[in-house]
Amino acid sequence: MSSSGGQATLPVLPRFLYGTAWKEDRTQSLVESALRAGFRGIDTANQRRHYNEAAAGAALRGHDVFIQTKFTYAEGQDHRLPYDPLADHATQVRQSFASSLEHLGHIDSFLLHGPRSRRGLTDADKQVWRTMEELPVQSIGASNITAEQVETLCNFAHKKPAFVQNRCFAQLGWDRDVRHVCAREGIRYQGFSLLTANVRELSDPRIFQIAAAHDATIPQLVFAFALAVGMIVLTGTTNEQHMREDLASGEIELNEEEIAAIENIATG
Repeated sequence: MSSSGGQATLPVLPRFLYGTAWKEDRTQSLVESALRAGFRGIDTANQRRHYNEAAAGAALRGHDVFIQTKFTYAEGQDHRLPYDPLADHATQVRQSFASSLEHLGHIDSFLLHGPRSRRGLTDADKQVWRTMEELPVQSIGASNITAEQVETLCNFAHKKPAFVQNRCFAQLGWDRDVRHVCAREGIRYQGFSLLTANVRELSDPRIFQIAAAHDATIPQLVFAFALAVGMIVLTGTTNEQHMREDLASGEIELNEEEIAAIENIATG
């Protein structure tokens, strides 16, 4: 899509993405397991500090699935950078994208792996975004971003973000403010750490009661809720049975009362 085209055209996207962070030398085998279990979307990043993108790509050869990766600033990398650290940010983005394309074969979605500041957009963020708009990729987006930053990005962008990916805290209404901006702007929201970020909230007796009513595990209930409120679910389980169980949560139908109870679980 041209960089002057306004809202990005959304690719066909599965409701679940398999996350490849922190898998290290198990990355290839775990991505292969996820594909066997039925995942048709993979999330990674060209950030060797936390991801092994090349190993994910090795597992994806010959598979027609949705592939998402990210550009990460140098301060988020270790010494194994996928670009020249002395180059300007535009060059770094292009070099990182080229490296990712070599690893993965194709890219459906390319994200900024978080703005450089927690408030506003820096000049570097704007240069990175303008460069991302020119890349030969259907959809671009951002992760680890606040509601104010999403609004600022939408006002600045020639090509609006198709996706936002955030750690999703129940204490913040499951990232309610960011999700509201995304809904208004036509951006698809991807939630990660839906379980690990909410251990206290998920020990609430109401969660167990609702899960029992649906003969579901707690993870299945959380993912069913996330789907019901319009999220794309990102999960990185290393257990193949849990992979299948996670995908099966898409068959659970929650009623409005149950959805409201889970959405407000942190506030009583």
